[in-house]
Amino acid sequence: MSELSPLPDSGRFDYSPITQRPDYRWPNGAKLAVYIGFNLEHFAFGEGLGACIGPVSPQPDVLNYSWREYGNRVGAWRCLELFDELALPTGALINTALYDHCPELVAAFAARGDELIGHGHSNTMRQGELDETGEAALLAACHARMAERSGAAPTGWLSPWISESRATPDLLTETGYNYTLNWCHDDQPVAMTTRSGKRLWAIPYPQEVNDIPMIVARQMDGKDFAQLIVDNFEEMLLQAHHQPLVMGIALHPYIIGQPYRLRHLRRALQRIAAARDAGEIWLTTPGAICRHVDELFPA
Repeated sequence: MSELSPLPDSGRFDYSPITQRPDYRWPNGAKLAVYIGFNLEHFAFGEGLGACIGPVSPQPDVLNYSWREYGNRVGAWRCLELFDELALPTGALINTALYDHCPELVAAFAARGDELIGHGHSNTMRQGELDETGEAALLAACHARMAERSGAAPTGWLSPWISESRATPDLLTETGYNYTLNWCHDDQPVAMTTRSGKRLWAIPYPQEVNDIPMIVARQMDGKDFAQLIVDNFEEMLLQAHHQPLVMGIALHPYIIGQPYRLRHLRRALQRIAAARDAGEIWLTTPGAICRHVDELFPA
């Protein structure tokens, strides 16, 4: 038998068991940081990728295109009303194509003081299919357009479809981003190495507390997804007695903004808002989490 060798890894971070980490606190002494990652996306008509509520049809796929567009026209605005009612901040993940399609929607989240996070130009394509020059151009163009149209350049990034090339972390730091939401491998921020020597923070982004994989892929009912949020929150609140943790909630308005699902989400977010009001958690944004750990652990 030939000699066995270690498997390839990303080379971006070392293995570290979560039970053997430095202890620290979030602002106001909290041990659990919670954020809402609210995905505001636009899809091309008649071409490209897109989540599907029904069988994929020949293009133009009116059924699935119009279902996704419901999120921008109705669902996002109903969610916004709920966020306002409960005084919940969000990390709004922005496709820059929205500046052409529905700039009012981006402006509404910016007006609340929410963090605007880079999320590609459109979720019609996968970033990881670009060559390095094309990927660098995409990251730079989104960075510049968000700065121009919303008055602040994004400091964080989530790739459309969470698709990366091997160079993505390097290109992110070289373009001016400080953190990524692409990696779901931990419940604490993790510092990733890049070729420039500048670290890139991986802020935990959920693939379980996320309405696309749970409701679309696994066909979970809205009330069960809301209970999943509450159960995950209660368990992480308990675990956070021992160490600081991050819980993200990933939402898409064309899914969770459907009225019968929004009703159940309301119950879940009321529980989290009550914990915020009781001083049990830090309800925040991914960018604020990044800034906090950057200050705690100087490079």
